[in-house]
Amino acid sequence: MKFSLAYEMQRPTLDDHAVIEETIEQCILADEVGFDAVWFVEHHFLTTFSSSPCPEVIFGALSRLTKNIRLGFGVVVLPYHHPVRVAERVAMVDQLSHGRVEFGTGRSAPYEQLGMGIDPRDSREMWEESLTMVPKIWESDFFEWEGKFWNVPSRQVLPKPYQKPHPPIWVAALQPATYQIAAQKGIGVMALGVNAPSVLEPEIKAYRETIKNANPVGGMVNNQWLSSCFGLCGEDNRATQELCAQSLKTFFGPGRPYVQDQKDVYSKLLEQWGGVPDHLAQNFSRYIEVEKPDEAQSSNGGSGSNLDLSGGSALAQKIWEQFDAATMAERGIIVAGDPESCIAAAKLHEATGVDQLQFLMATETVDHAAVMKSIEMFGKHVIPEFKKADKAAG
Repeated sequence: MKFSLAYEMQRPTLDDHAVIEETIEQCILADEVGFDAVWFVEHHFLTTFSSSPCPEVIFGALSRLTKNIRLGFGVVVLPYHHPVRVAERVAMVDQLSHGRVEFGTGRSAPYEQLGMGIDPRDSREMWEESLTMVPKIWESDFFEWEGKFWNVPSRQVLPKPYQKPHPPIWVAALQPATYQIAAQKGIGVMALGVNAPSVLEPEIKAYRETIKNANPVGGMVNNQWLSSCFGLCGEDNRATQELCAQSLKTFFGPGRPYVQDQKDVYSKLLEQWGGVPDHLAQNFSRYIEVEKPDEAQSSNGGSGSNLDLSGGSALAQKIWEQFDAATMAERGIIVAGDPESCIAAAKLHEATGVDQLQFLMATETVDHAAVMKSIEMFGKHVIPEFKKADKAAG
């Protein structure tokens, strides 16, 4: 299994220079200690939440400051850009890095789409048309296209990617329908919803079956599944888990970009985390209907109780807020704590068939020193455990 880092480039107070310098320092260390990839988001208008509007620019620096680590667009928001410009920029980074690019794609959310002049109702079709175009641009000597959103007369587009036929293609996915679209198109899944591994296991199996009959959009099938979670390694097991859990809860707190305007978001997050833990179900049983133990056992693998939260979004949020760090770590929602705890949680993901485990580590609640220490400890204690297993299996 591979290990990677995700970057929103967060900062609670606006200090662009500091976050850029610290991010580069962290990526250089990740390269040195054996992480497989770094992934950078593309976000716009999210002041303090994300300072990463143009991954290709920071990749220009990292392509020459790192040696082995892969550089992942996580993701290029295809509706925002002319497909020719996407093909050119991704290929240029691939050339600069001697073939270390991962090409993630996505559509973003209505708040950003509207700010960029994109009708959210068009975003899926725009993503699909651009996704079809970009590999053809890379594989063609002269390229031309007549489509719904873009028209290109016959033109030669350079440079071509360093990797042949082109970098691996991925899509950011939050729901089963997108997992299946990825499999049908022969592209990798970036499961960015922060789920307990047990919740994703049947989805991974379904993806593997569907991709066997893929009609790939490019010249290769990228049969890979990436799962994203929050990760942090430290010497003090409990304190590190608490810090990581707080980072996760701050990230998905009320009004934050990934949850705003979503209906029943905290009920859905509880489902993604494997259901309400039994001790919290007992605490709140006077307010909500608790399923019988045998019903809960059959519906969620016995990881917790299923509660009737219909019409109770405020209550779901309250339970979500009280979800404890130890249970998160035990279920693999976070990969956090001392090295032994991190190894145990990562193995939960590995057992479900995950190819790459991506950690969001550097957030507004985890400072630079803690991130650097965590990267170092993952490289020294955690990653080698899985590399040895991969080597033995190979």
